[in-house]
Amino acid sequence: MIEATMVLELEASSAQIQRILQSKAFRTSEVHRNLLSYLAEKSLAGEADSLKEYTVGLDVFAKPSSYDPRQESTVRMHVARLRQKIAEYYRTEGLDDPIIVDLPKGGFRVTFEPRQAAAVPGESEAVAEPTKIVRPTRYWFEVVLVAALLLAVGAALYFGTKWWQVSGQESVAVEWTPELKALWEPLIAENRPLIVAVSTARPESSSAGAASGVFRLGEFLGKLKTHVQVLQSDQIEAPEVAMGNVVFLGKMVENRQVRAMTEGRPFVLDAAGIHNTQPLSGEPALFADRPPADPSDTEESYALISRVPGLYGNGQVLYLSGNRVASITGGVQAFTDPEFAKTLVSRMKDASGTVPKYYQVILKVRSMDDMPIEISYVLHRAISPAPATPATK
Repeated sequence: MIEATMVLELEASSAQIQRILQSKAFRTSEVHRNLLSYLAEKSLAGEADSLKEYTVGLDVFAKPSSYDPRQESTVRMHVARLRQKIAEYYRTEGLDDPIIVDLPKGGFRVTFEPRQAAAVPGESEAVAEPTKIVRPTRYWFEVVLVAALLLAVGAALYFGTKWWQVSGQESVAVEWTPELKALWEPLIAENRPLIVAVSTARPESSSAGAASGVFRLGEFLGKLKTHVQVLQSDQIEAPEVAMGNVVFLGKMVENRQVRAMTEGRPFVLDAAGIHNTQPLSGEPALFADRPPADPSDTEESYALISRVPGLYGNGQVLYLSGNRVASITGGVQAFTDPEFAKTLVSRMKDASGTVPKYYQVILKVRSMDDMPIEISYVLHRAISPAPATPATK
């Protein structure tokens, strides 16, 4: 009886995988169909827990025997995208499927869980209880994330002002590493207001990236400083910039005085990417964004991070900018992650072992579906308090 039950469960799980593979969500992505088929087969056979990234690379992606997962992130990238596509399937076509398939982080094992059935009404019940639909955990995470993002950003963009207020008892400690301190202390240690200015620039991808960045930045700064004000960047006035420290998110094209603080700097962001106005030997003059040729491919874009003095030399201004959603969110992620901050600070230290007070940094962001999957340092420049005067033609 037990063996018969197991056979039925295996057959039902295999049928569910076939249902997913034939769905619209997977129809246009052969690579993810192959990956899901492979991982499901190994999981049903009880072999998934012993799978290694190297083996998956060879078996699914036909990598050569010289393939080194430490140097190439193909498998990690597509496994992350596969999780997204499974979640997408259950939000749409798979709402009523009897089995929930998931691919938990940290391994390659596919899980199969029966959907919770509707309660069977008793004979005395006149009305049946509504059916409960159980969706994957990731679905609810995304719902909460979107809701929180709307609360944090919607108020800022549509009602003008938003304050994060965290009492000492409610605040959760940030892992305040020496590297994060080097990056952020000049902005939060001074007795000056801290303002986050969110871009509303076109194209929409830039403002969407700024919105995503605000959510992550809000979590980070809300634990370090009691009050952080969020304003729409085209609403911020010169006295506010002069009196406070400011973090700008997105493309700052709406405000002439704001733009002037970055003019004449070594790196300049425009629609094509980041221009290197003073390239050293071997450096390109342009770091061009490369949108994916196919929706299933990765995107490459560049984030430009600039810390410059505020108006009239007062305070600190930090720009986290880019043309794409992923470049903006990737810049915020890099600047708030303890491990990446360690890498970044080690690259930026000068001969005396300190981080320049003012600087510009270029980061390369590989992403899929606007989600950063790999962020890497490209180069930086220490800059003087006063911008160089642009050459006259």
